[in-house]
Amino acid sequence: MKLLYQTHSPYARKVLVFLHEAGLADRVAVAHHETSPTNANEEVFAHNPLGKVPVLLRPGLAPVFDSDVICSYLDTLHGRPPLIPPTGEARWRALELQAVAQGLAEAGIAVRWESVRRPEHLRYPPLRAGHEKKLVESYRWLDQMIARARDVDVGQIALATALDWLEFRDLPSFRDCPRLSAWFDEFAGRPSMRATPLSGDTHD
Repeated sequence: MKLLYQTHSPYARKVLVFLHEAGLADRVAVAHHETSPTNANEEVFAHNPLGKVPVLLRPGLAPVFDSDVICSYLDTLHGRPPLIPPTGEARWRALELQAVAQGLAEAGIAVRWESVRRPEHLRYPPLRAGHEKKLVESYRWLDQMIARARDVDVGQIALATALDWLEFRDLPSFRDCPRLSAWFDEFAGRPSMRATPLSGDTHD
């Protein structure tokens, strides 16, 4: 299999960390593909009509895209305990945590558009402030919730990679939230995180 990836994408990073946690990293080749809404990558579009990474290419089978879907697929390929709990409250908590993590990344991307990526005369400060509020409120919620985390699951992977990306891009910080900050620092020390560092800049 081959993963179309981007070294500075929180979504692609989530899949790569998932691969390591599932013991599947040696079964997937990783290829960086630069793409953005204003700098389309035709190879990515050939496999995903949204033109986004990550995309998982499977020999003889259709591509799988969107990080949530790819992780769900990968969770069927290994013999370890599932990283997406199959039933009960553990499942809903993991998926809820994943949803918040995805929202953090989306809000962070929106803040970047309104601060560094969009031409200055087109930026809209109230919109930036609205997305920054999503970040701050999510950090506060997570600071209360994160103590409930149990075994590593897809929600924690999504959260750790989103928080690491937010720091990588110097976006509003979660470091005023002590429990969340401590949890992140511990998770960031995992081999799966150390093996998959973020790097590079967006090319619009």
